[in-house]
Amino acid sequence: MRANPRPLSKREIRQENERLILEAAEKTFAEAGFGGATMQLIADVAGLPKANLHYYFPTKESLYRRVVQDIFQVWLQAADVFDGADGPEEGLGAYIDAKMEISRRHPAGSKVWASEVMHRAPVIQDYLETTLKEWTNGRMAVIQRWIDEGKMDAVNPRHLLYMLWATTQHYADFGHQIETLNGGEPYSDADWAEAKASVKHIILTGIGVGQDNA
Repeated sequence: MRANPRPLSKREIRQENERLILEAAEKTFAEAGFGGATMQLIADVAGLPKANLHYYFPTKESLYRRVVQDIFQVWLQAADVFDGADGPEEGLGAYIDAKMEISRRHPAGSKVWASEVMHRAPVIQDYLETTLKEWTNGRMAVIQRWIDEGKMDAVNPRHLLYMLWATTQHYADFGHQIETLNGGEPYSDADWAEAKASVKHIILTGIGVGQDNA
C-alpha cells in the first residue's frame, strides 16, 4: 500500500500557484494581447480564484511585465554561449540552436514579446531602453571582436543580430503558418533538427564561417 504523499509546504504551494498563473498569463496574453486579456480570464485559464492572482500580482500590468521579463531572461540565458565561445562558429551556432529551441518550447512567450514591440512597447519601453539595449551592445562587441580577429566576414553586428532574432523567433511567432505549410501537422523532432541545421548552415556560411555545418 502506497503511503500518502506529504502535504505541500506553504513555499511549495506558492511556487506552484505562481507557475500556474504565469503559464496561464503567457498563453492568454499571447492570444488576446494586453488589452484583451483580463485578470478573470487568466484566473479561469489557471484554474485559480481571481483573488489568488491579485495576491501574487496586484495588477495586470505587473503580471504582464513578469511574463515579458521571464521570456527575456530565457533569451539572455541562451546568449551566455557568446561569452565563452572561441569564435562565431561555436558561439553563433549554439545561440541559434538555443533560440530555436526556445521558439519550440516557449512559443506563447515569444508571441507576447512580438505583439508588445509591434504596438510600440506601451508597457515595457523602459525595459527596451535599458536591459535590451545593454544586452545588445554587449553582444555586438563580441561579434565585432570576432570580425577584428578575422574569424568571420566584416558584417554589421547589429543587423546580424536582427537577422538572428527574426529567423529564430519566426518559428514561434508564425508557428500556425509553418504548421499549415507542413500539411497541418506540428513539427516533429526530425523537422526541428532539420530546421536548426538549415538555419545554422545558411547564416554561418553567409558570414564566412561554418562551411561544414550542414
